Amino acid sequence: MTMLTVTAKGQITLRQELLRHMQIAPGQQIDVAEMPDGELRLRAVRNTGKISDAFGMLKRSGRKPVSIEDMNEAIAAGWAGER
Repeated sequence: MTMLTVTAKGQITLRQELLRHMQIAPGQQIDVAEMPDGELRLRAVRNTGKISDAFGMLKRSGRKPVSIEDMNEAIAAGWAGER
């Protein structure tokens, strides 16, 4: 069992081996559930965003949008080893 120490601010730090076990990366959130008898259950929050969150993420200011046809050509060229 891993022992953690509470700081004067009431905080704890999870050790790297615990974060690796939970598959938690920097910036990721952790869900904490209060259980009976003073126990806590920690779980990594998995990204469950909406598809609309991705809209516009590839937009490049000052450059024309890439068409589906252009994307398909680039993909085909990549698979053919041309790029």
